[in-house]
Amino acid sequence: MTKLFAHKHIISRAALFLAVSAVLSSCGNDQSQNMQPPPAEVDFMEVLPGSALMEQKYPGTIEGAVNVEVKAQVSGYLEAIYVHEGDYVQKGQALFRIKGDVYREQVNNSQAALKAAMAAEESARIEVEKIRPLVEGKVVADVQLKTAQANYAAAKAQVSQARAAVGSSQINADFSLIKAPVSGYIGRIPNRIGNLVTPADMTPLTTLSDINKVFVYFNLSEPDFLAWIKEKETDTGMNTVEMVMADGTPYRLKGKLEAASGNIDRTTGSIAMKAVFDNPDKLLRSGGSAKILLKKSLNSTLLVPMASVKDIQNKYFVFVLADSNKVAMTPIEVGGHDGNNYILNGGLNNGAKIAINRIDVLNDGMVVKPIMIPADSVLHK
Repeated sequence: MTKLFAHKHIISRAALFLAVSAVLSSCGNDQSQNMQPPPAEVDFMEVLPGSALMEQKYPGTIEGAVNVEVKAQVSGYLEAIYVHEGDYVQKGQALFRIKGDVYREQVNNSQAALKAAMAAEESARIEVEKIRPLVEGKVVADVQLKTAQANYAAAKAQVSQARAAVGSSQINADFSLIKAPVSGYIGRIPNRIGNLVTPADMTPLTTLSDINKVFVYFNLSEPDFLAWIKEKETDTGMNTVEMVMADGTPYRLKGKLEAASGNIDRTTGSIAMKAVFDNPDKLLRSGGSAKILLKKSLNSTLLVPMASVKDIQNKYFVFVLADSNKVAMTPIEVGGHDGNNYILNGGLNNGAKIAINRIDVLNDGMVVKPIMIPADSVLHK
């Protein structure tokens, strides 16, 4: 009987403990619900239309205004190299010499043939002069004079032919000394002294690039090209371009924009363009890379700071203040940028209020405490 009473007493104490725990737990939940943190304070700005200078960058490649492949025009063994790779040379400066003994001998032979032809011409002339008075005195027939005159004409033709042979052989001999066709920088020199070079070689002896003026080639999409055509007549900024060099620094001189092709590529939907830049310091070299910067003046356009935009897999979003102080994650269309601000093509209406800070902790539908900041103080920092 005593054991039964003790067992019931233990069960009663356990039930009382569970009841007290449930009450305490309920009180704790009510207390935690009552102690939720207040909404986060977030800065917002109102999106209003204004003016902007849109910047667009296009990757390009640099080429000298004149790029020449220097090739051998006669066959022979390379006898001398007068320049080094990377040298700057003047037009007419000697670059290479091909062993030209055979060509000099051809000049000697052709000169000897010319002398023989000239002697034959003189002999034929004398023959004509000798026969003419005999014909006039009717000592010999007229046909002999005509034959002598024909021989004289043939001799004169032989002289002209021999003289042309001398000129041709002299040209070949001159080709054995290869000179710079333009002023510029020497490229790679793949051959060495003793190599056999011919006009049929696929690889040139070197390349020569005149870089006093350079062309930067890049592509414009068809819509951008049409916009450029329409706006360059009224917007002087569309006729000049700026360049960002490969190290990220701006080039100090501005260039002129020109079309490099008259047709739009069907496969890419773009057209080739070139920007022409003076290069007095020889800082830009053929084969280099750069970015062409086009600027366009816009009026009544919407701007949002880049810091307020969330980039997710190349898609752009902002957090717009909606009803009940909730934020709505809204996609936007970016058309370019002006400094640290994006220029919008769509996605927002005039007067929309967007979050400009704490975008990493915001979620769609999250309740916030908005603090309005003047747009000018945000966009024109």
